[in-house]
Amino acid sequence: MRGVARRIAAVALLALGCGGESDPAASSAAPDFTLPRLGGGEVALAELRGRPVVIDFWATWCAPCVHQIPVLNDFQERMGDKVVVLGVAVDARGAEVVEPFASEHGIAYSVLLGDEALAREYGAFGFPSLYVLGPDGHIEAAHVGIVSADELDRAVAVWVAGPDA
Repeated sequence: MRGVARRIAAVALLALGCGGESDPAASSAAPDFTLPRLGGGEVALAELRGRPVVIDFWATWCAPCVHQIPVLNDFQERMGDKVVVLGVAVDARGAEVVEPFASEHGIAYSVLLGDEALAREYGAFGFPSLYVLGPDGHIEAAHVGIVSADELDRAVAVWVAGPDA
């Protein structure tokens, strides 16, 4: 019986890490943070109010996270200054492992050094976990697993649409 329970738990954890999108029924304020930026300086979430923010919690040991990087790089390039993209690395060894990984994989958006405690505050229990914050700082969408470019575009469309939209 124990083996069956373990298999069920393993399948549930796998499903959690493989993806799923949710739109919170009532948006909630994103947990605030100030984190060191890879390469120097800090980013304070409160200072980004007024623009939509995409926060991607990831780790160097997370295989699906590698597949998320090109999607976020492309999104950052297309959106420019309209949307802030932040990758929050949760690796316990910090810059020691994150810096070479980010360089090797060509991460073009801001990489912050966070931890799993902050990820849990957001409700991220699998990686990658992505959150879209509205300009008011509230979580408007959440996604566990690899997010597509179309999903990202739809999540921010209300804030980046042109005057003719």
